[in-house]
Amino acid sequence: MTSIHTNASAISALQTLRTVTADLQHMQAQISSGKRVQNAVDNAAYWSISTTMRSDRMAISAVSDALGLGAAKVDVAYSGLSSVIDILSEFSGKLVLAAEGGVDKSKVQAELEQLKQQVLDVSMSSSFSGENWLNTNIPNIYDNDLNRTALVASFVRTPSSGVAVETIDFHRSEVSLFNSAGGGLLQADARDSKTIGGIRGFTPTRPIVTDSTAYNGSEGAGWMIPMGTTGSSGSFALDAFPVGSTLDFTSPGAEISFDIILDREASNPDSEPGLSGELQDLPGPFYAGYTASITITKADVDAWRPELGGKITTNTEFAGLLSYKLHPHGAYVSATSRIESPPGSQNWIHDPERMSIQTLQHHGDGSYVEIANLTSVGISTGGLREASDFGRRGSGMNLAFKEFIVHEDGDNVDGVEISFAFGVNNAAPKAYSFNRSYVNDILGKETGKVETSDEMATLLKSLLDEDWPDLIIEAKSPSAVLIKSDPSVDRAWGSGTRLEFDNIRVSIEPLPTLNFLEIDVEQNPDMIATYIDYMDVVAGRVTDGATSLGALHKRIDMQAEFAARMMATLDKGVGRLVDADMNEASLRMKAIQTQQQLATQLLSIANSNTEHMLQLFR
Repeated sequence: MTSIHTNASAISALQTLRTVTADLQHMQAQISSGKRVQNAVDNAAYWSISTTMRSDRMAISAVSDALGLGAAKVDVAYSGLSSVIDILSEFSGKLVLAAEGGVDKSKVQAELEQLKQQVLDVSMSSSFSGENWLNTNIPNIYDNDLNRTALVASFVRTPSSGVAVETIDFHRSEVSLFNSAGGGLLQADARDSKTIGGIRGFTPTRPIVTDSTAYNGSEGAGWMIPMGTTGSSGSFALDAFPVGSTLDFTSPGAEISFDIILDREASNPDSEPGLSGELQDLPGPFYAGYTASITITKADVDAWRPELGGKITTNTEFAGLLSYKLHPHGAYVSATSRIESPPGSQNWIHDPERMSIQTLQHHGDGSYVEIANLTSVGISTGGLREASDFGRRGSGMNLAFKEFIVHEDGDNVDGVEISFAFGVNNAAPKAYSFNRSYVNDILGKETGKVETSDEMATLLKSLLDEDWPDLIIEAKSPSAVLIKSDPSVDRAWGSGTRLEFDNIRVSIEPLPTLNFLEIDVEQNPDMIATYIDYMDVVAGRVTDGATSLGALHKRIDMQAEFAARMMATLDKGVGRLVDADMNEASLRMKAIQTQQQLATQLLSIANSNTEHMLQLFR
C-alpha cells in the first residue's frame, strides 16, 4: 500500500544502507589496524586476555634485557678470574724458582710483588655498571644473606599468587678474591675449625693450609694430628752389659737367680711412676701379679744355644738367653732399650748396649714388670738389676679444649660438617659426624659455637654415649675435657689399651690460612715450601670460582633463549585472539561495498516511485 504520509520503501532502503555502511566502516577499521578485536566492545573476553598477555610480553622483554645485563656482569667477573688464574700459575713458577739454592730471593720477591699488584689491579678493574664481584665490601662474607646477589631470571604469573619476578641467586663468596672484611679467595679463611675442641692435636712444624692433618692457625705453624692415647706395657732398661766381660757359666756352681713379678695392678696409681690418677683410678681389689722364680745355669745356656759352650759374651746373646727363660712366663727381653737422654729432657734415644725387659701382659688386666731378689753365684749379673715399672693405661685422655665455631657453608643450611672415627681399646672404631645445625640443636644456640669445656663434653656425650655406654666424659677444667673408659668396668691397661679420634674430616677443608698479598720469600725463605702448597690450594679455589661463573653464564644463556621463545609464543597467542584475517577481511569488504552500491540504488528507486505518485496531485 502506498501512503502519502510515509514512504515505507525508502525507509527500509535507508535502514539497509545504514547497516551496510556500518559493516563497511567496521571492516575498514579491521583492515587498517590489522585487528579484529580492537577494544572491549568488539569482544570483552578476548580483549581482556590479549591486554594481559601484551603486558606479560612487555615484562618478559624487560627480563630479557635484565638477563643481558646479568650476562655482562658474569662475563666481566669470568674474564677477571681467567686472567688471575694465569697470573697465579706464573706466581707459583716464581716460587718454585725461589726454592732453588743460590737464587737471589730479593729479585724473585720483586717479581712477585709486581704479580701481586697485577692480581689486585685485575680484581679492582673487574667491574660492570658499578658492581664488582672480585673485589667486594661484605661485612661477613660467610653469611649467605649478605654475600648473595640476585640476577633477574623470569616473569611469572600464577592464578593463586599473581605476578612475581624470579631471580637466579649467586654467592659472591665463591668468586670474591679480596673482601674488605676478609674471607676472599686470596685471603685467610676465618672458618678454621682449629683443634675442634681438642679432638685433633697440634704439632709444631712448618705451616700449611688447614686440613684434617695440617694446620696454620692462631696457635702458630704446625701439623694437625688426630688425638689418641695408646697404653704402654711395663718395661724398663737394665744396666749396660759389661762390654769385654764374659758371663762364664762353666765355672762350678755359676748361676744367676731372681724373681720375676708380672702384671700386678697398682693400688695407689698416683704414687706409681708413669700413671695419671684421674685416668687410672682402678677400684680394688687389686691383682697381686704373677710371680716366678728364675734360675739360669750352664744347662740353660746349653739348652738354648749349645754352640756357645756355656759362655755369654754380648748383650744380644744375654738378651736372647733371658727371653728364652722368661717368655714362657709372659715377659720379653730386648737387646736394646729406649731411654731418656739426658734424664728429664723427654729426648728419647735407643741405646744398643742396654737391654730392656717388658711384660707380654699374659696375666690379669695389669701391666707391670719387676725383678726382685736378684742374686748371682760365681758370675756377674750381666746388667740385670732389681727394678720395676708399671705400664700406662691408654683408654683415657685429656682433651686440651679451645672454643671453636662450626660455620655456615654456602647453600648448605646445615653448615659445615665435621666427621671422625672413635674407638676404645680393641673394639672396632665407629664413625660419627656433626654439623652446625646439630651443634645448635644440642646446645640450644644459633651461632654454631662450642664455647666451653662443658659444652664440648655435652656435644661428645650426645655423639658417643649410645655406642660407648661405659665411657666417662666430663669437663675437668675450663681448658680440659676428660674422656676415659669407666675403670669399674674396663680394668685393662698397658699396650692393649687405647682411645683415639681418627679419620677426622671437615667438609670445607683444606682452607688457606695465609694472605696472598703477604707472601714474602725474601723475609721468609724457610716458608717457600709452605707458599707453594698454599698456592696450589688457592689456585684450585679460584678455578672453582671460574667454574661456578661458567655454569651461571650457561644458565643465563638458556634463560635468555627461553625468554625469547616465550615472547614469540605470546605474540602468536595474542594474534590468534585479536588479529584479523586480512584475506578474509578484504573479500568481506568487497562484498559489503557491493551491498552498499545495491542499497544506494534501492533507496534511489524507492524515492523515484514517490515522485511518480506526487505528479497525480499536480
